[in-house]
Amino acid sequence: MSKKLFLFILVFICFIAVPTFALGDKNSTNNISSGLVPCDGTLSSPCGWKQVVGMLNGIYSFIVDKIAVPLAILALVVGGIILMASAGDPKAAGLGKTIIWSAIIGLLLALCSKLIINFILNAIGAGAYSV
Repeated sequence: MSKKLFLFILVFICFIAVPTFALGDKNSTNNISSGLVPCDGTLSSPCGWKQVVGMLNGIYSFIVDKIAVPLAILALVVGGIILMASAGDPKAAGLGKTIIWSAIIGLLLALCSKLIINFILNAIGAGAYSV
């Protein structure tokens, strides 16, 4: 990876991506900044299995929405740049294609993982606790 591309990625992560992820959306119910645990553990608001499932749903949404999708998009961009800059070199073109296909497959798995999780929960009989 060239130094300019590495510097661009580092600047993007430090000055654009991290503050955006850290601030989050204050109106979102699945955001870490709005409270990871949806109960306070007191007698008026006891924690139960529903709150555990809600917490796991918040963690899942954070991982998929804030980490997996941006990384897949970044991998698609890097793979495209490598493919365009290959200039006929079959090794570099193959690397670019591999990165692009891996990013597409990873993005599809990340976006379909909720379906996979709910299918497994229904198969073992825990459909009431689906994420």
